[in-house]
Amino acid sequence: MGRPEVVIFTGAGISTDSGIPDYRGPRGRWTLDPDYEKLVTIGYYLADPEIRRRSWQMRREIHALDPQPNGAHRAVAALDRSGAAAVRVITQNTDGLHQRAGLPAARVTELHGTSQAVVCTACGERTPAAAAYARVDAGEADPPCADCGGILKTATVMFGESLDAAVLGAAAAAARGCDVFFAVGSSLQVYPAAGLVDVAAGHGARLVIVNAEPTPYDAVADQVVREPIGQALPRLLAGLPAGWQ
Repeated sequence: MGRPEVVIFTGAGISTDSGIPDYRGPRGRWTLDPDYEKLVTIGYYLADPEIRRRSWQMRREIHALDPQPNGAHRAVAALDRSGAAAVRVITQNTDGLHQRAGLPAARVTELHGTSQAVVCTACGERTPAAAAYARVDAGEADPPCADCGGILKTATVMFGESLDAAVLGAAAAAARGCDVFFAVGSSLQVYPAAGLVDVAAGHGARLVIVNAEPTPYDAVADQVVREPIGQALPRLLAGLPAGWQ
């Protein structure tokens, strides 16, 4: 038996130990502030300058915290370096922490884009996010595109926007071809991303769910782990390839 093909599908829960709040957990952004969804919904964002101001401020505050990879991110990168498994990460997160932990960018599929860059909704110009945050610090509450004056947004897929078809296709191909599919820190309620679980399970992959709260896929999983992700994932990945069959 050769080394397993392992897909690790990650949601916001993997980054909470890095200081980035999740969405639906007990201390999640939506749990504490139901109005938060407007800040990450494209229709509200484009239509309302006040929503954009609040959205920029929220993102600027997270950027200022300078979140660092935690033990779960490092465990994924360590598994890749070990050569014990062929690793592919599919992430709903936009924080870039898998790459900062040392996982090559080529092994990371960012379903929802990246918060490390900003893009103009009018002309498509893409620039580093740090430059936009510097403008916010300098007093521009809603910084426009420096080239055309259009509305800037982070290079993330907001609610109300479609996922990039090529990115989703690459993720689906990885899910179809894997031996083990870990779903880590995701509520598995947002589609089409959550549908990758169906793709992997339908093609015979072993399904392992690591999440604090129940998910719609717990009943079909081969293993469900409720332990804190920072403790559970390093242990589970250290058991590969011996324990994957």
